[in-house]
Amino acid sequence: MKCFHVFVIFFLLLMAHTATAADAATPAAVLPAQFDGWQMSGAAAKSADAAVADAANAAVLKEYGFERFEKAEYTREDGRKLAVKAAVFADASGAYGAFTFYRIPEMIEEKIGGQGSSLGNRVLFFQGNVLVDAVFDRVTAMSAAELRDLAGVVPQPRGSAGKLPTLRNYLPRRGLEKNSEKYVMGPLALDRMNAPLASSVVDFKSDTEVVLGKYSSQLGEATLMLIEYPTPQLAIEKLKQIDAAHQVTAQQPGTAPIVDVGPFFDKRTGPIVVIAAGPLSRREADGLIAPISYDADVTWNENTYLTRRDNLANLLFNVILLCGLVLGLALVVGVGFGGVRILLKRLFPGRVFDRPEEMEIISLHLDEEARPTPGGR
Repeated sequence: MKCFHVFVIFFLLLMAHTATAADAATPAAVLPAQFDGWQMSGAAAKSADAAVADAANAAVLKEYGFERFEKAEYTREDGRKLAVKAAVFADASGAYGAFTFYRIPEMIEEKIGGQGSSLGNRVLFFQGNVLVDAVFDRVTAMSAAELRDLAGVVPQPRGSAGKLPTLRNYLPRRGLEKNSEKYVMGPLALDRMNAPLASSVVDFKSDTEVVLGKYSSQLGEATLMLIEYPTPQLAIEKLKQIDAAHQVTAQQPGTAPIVDVGPFFDKRTGPIVVIAAGPLSRREADGLIAPISYDADVTWNENTYLTRRDNLANLLFNVILLCGLVLGLALVVGVGFGGVRILLKRLFPGRVFDRPEEMEIISLHLDEEARPTPGGR
């Protein structure tokens, strides 16, 4: 019976652990049941298939790190309706990149979440690693505020997954056309953006990132393209390949590596290759690419998102704690051994410790007078 009881307890503990692990593996819901007066109608539709989110751009979503998708309908007591789609990506860079992919020039900037834009009754914004596409049946003065409330309850990623790409900070803001900034993480997205370079020249196999922006010049619209490679050495090699491809295109117009967009200027700064292309004079091109200078920021107070195990202060504290525990254990063992010895000496004097045969020592008798040796000496 005891064995049976032990088996039952072990089985229950195993089932509880399995249930806990399953709950931990199940991702938290992105869309809330209610927010700011809006109530979800029915249950949210969920899928891990990018084609369900956007069949035409499923492969592009995967390049941005698509993980899962949720869709829900909301209503208010006054009869208003709202359709919300939420795409979850591996990190905030993916959500930001997808946001720039879907954003169009006609949209109006909105202060919702990390960044938002609207056109008519449609509002697009991202918050953390989640991209939200909301469509109202009719827009009111409070629509933006209602979506800001939704953005406030969207689950946020932890650690470095919540950081936005730093490459976008190098794109000059002066002269940048509205909603023209695009962040690219893969070849399919790049080939759909009329970039100066084909994806085959950029080489996304090396964990490459790209930022594009449109700028107005005296003769038309120019494109500024920033390509960041993992190391400056790789950037040097890629810049040589780009220059070689440009020479081939100049001799044979219309070839694939370089898009025929007019004058072409490039430079390298650290791991970043900068390209300005389009109807630009040399002076205008220098004005675009000259201010871009890579700066490797090193700060002492920047959060490195380390775990408690990686923290040096915690390591030193644990070492001191371990030393204290060892000293305490040694003290307890010493006191215990001494106490047992004293107790046994009182209970069994001369029988366990300090027995006479064990207490004999060799004595030199230095205090005794010297005896004469035979022969009177």
